[in-house]
Amino acid sequence: MSYLFLKKRFSLVGSVSVLITNIIVLIAISFLGPLSPTAIAETTKVEDIRIGVRGDLTRLVIDLNKKVSPNIFGLENPYRIVIDLPDVDFFIPPNRKTISGGLIESLRYGFFTPGNGRLVIDLRSPIKIKNNFVIPPQKTKKWRLVFDLIPTTRVDFIETMGPSQRHKKIEYPQTKKFSNKIKNILPVVAIDAGHGGVDPGAIGVSGVTEKNLVLSYVKELDRQLRATNRIKTVLIRNDDTFVSLRNRIAKARDMNADLFLSIHANAHKDAKVRGFSAYTLSEKASDVEAQQLANKENKSDVIGGLNLGPYSNEVQNILIDFAQAKTNELSIIFARDILLKEASKSILLLKRPWRSAGFTVLKAPDVPSILIELGYITNKEEKNLLNNPAYKKKLCDVMKRAILKYLDLHSSKIKTP
Repeated sequence: MSYLFLKKRFSLVGSVSVLITNIIVLIAISFLGPLSPTAIAETTKVEDIRIGVRGDLTRLVIDLNKKVSPNIFGLENPYRIVIDLPDVDFFIPPNRKTISGGLIESLRYGFFTPGNGRLVIDLRSPIKIKNNFVIPPQKTKKWRLVFDLIPTTRVDFIETMGPSQRHKKIEYPQTKKFSNKIKNILPVVAIDAGHGGVDPGAIGVSGVTEKNLVLSYVKELDRQLRATNRIKTVLIRNDDTFVSLRNRIAKARDMNADLFLSIHANAHKDAKVRGFSAYTLSEKASDVEAQQLANKENKSDVIGGLNLGPYSNEVQNILIDFAQAKTNELSIIFARDILLKEASKSILLLKRPWRSAGFTVLKAPDVPSILIELGYITNKEEKNLLNNPAYKKKLCDVMKRAILKYLDLHSSKIKTP
């Protein structure tokens, strides 16, 4: 079958060809009588398709409600993989219809013959399937077909994926456990405890220091995230040491973080001010208070005794270009649309809880980043609340749930069940 025919065939999914097929099926059903609940329940559903990338490896994951053994083969000119799934229907979220990443240029799906699904994967270069396995249902109640793709030569592609492999069926063992290799491409969340060492940060009622308070929250959040087995965490600091703003950014980027959270506690001359808030990066501050906070946080390196000569210009000259604009868009989505909405259900928020300014620590151009202010330690009631272990667990649980929601929507990396 030619590539052109495939392309035309799949471009009709959801339109004329499927409409005709559906009409024929409906006519047939009208003669056969109503389907039994058992017959309906037996439909195998493709529920999602995801791509994860780590280095040279591209992972393709197909979620199904039942186990299925696919047929797979490759085509060249251009390079493609074809995966045939017998007796399936597609129930993939609309936002998954454009899927690309790593070695995969694009992906489309539909019915090759009535009831038999086909995925056609356009490749950026020839590939080899390094691993393929199945993950049985666990908490998600889904079967997962997993294909690990790595680059190879044209000759190797033809030998392993070419026409001679066209009718090769991949059978998976029933009891394959979740591979440790998956853990290497878990989403990475970098958690930054603000200030530290010679920089105490804000000092609140009864002498409580921001640096110590936020470190305790970072450790609790780290504990809760690790317990999910769905996320790899990186602590920018895990003790009372000073870390420069530049090194905080660098560490998050070196670990290929998918999300960066800088955790702080605020102070205010008005002791009545209190509430949880979140800040994102902007060239122009959203208000005077946000600018004042950014100015204070950006002085951390001066307090730490660093020479800012060659560094300040470097950071200030990180342009919010197209890539960073997209990164900042994701930062705003997490802060405003997910975290603060989740927090509002059980946590007191600051008036106008989402704000923005030129925070140096948020200027990684390729890592969505937000600064979280847990509350005001200059407010006696809130300081006592923040020091309460039960409240700490509660607030960290809010942040954990928000992080999981964000990664479910915006990370292509593979998560454990």
